[in-house]
Amino acid sequence: EKAMFITMRTRKSLGEVRQRFEESAAEHKFGVLGVHDVADRLRAKGLPFDRKFYVYEVCNPVAAKKVLDTNVRIGTALPCRVTIYTDGGDVVLETLKPTAMLAMFGEPSLDGTAREIESAIEATMNEAAR
Repeated sequence: EKAMFITMRTRKSLGEVRQRFEESAAEHKFGVLGVHDVADRLRAKGLPFDRKFYVYEVCNPVAAKKVLDTNVRIGTALPCRVTIYTDGGDVVLETLKPTAMLAMFGEPSLDGTAREIESAIEATMNEAAR
């Protein structure tokens, strides 16, 4: 299971992590397509949820076009999602590895692209966490 995820924990504040993640995403050529405040939505529906939980949708347009030109069905796995949530006194950043996600589609020609995107997402998360 561990091999499927990139996970980072930090003692920085949630606000600081979120701000830095957004700045770093732009530096690494990712557009933030959406941010979902999942905890807020659950509470609005009367469902108690005791942590803050955000889902960021990020996309590198050049990589996305290459992926979709190769196999349009990979669109079901786009955009990349990074969760940022509280866990006790920690803030956690987590994502499914793009290489693991892409492996499901059996397109070896995209291996290099998947590795590039993965290392850029990992760097973005790392900059937000440290």
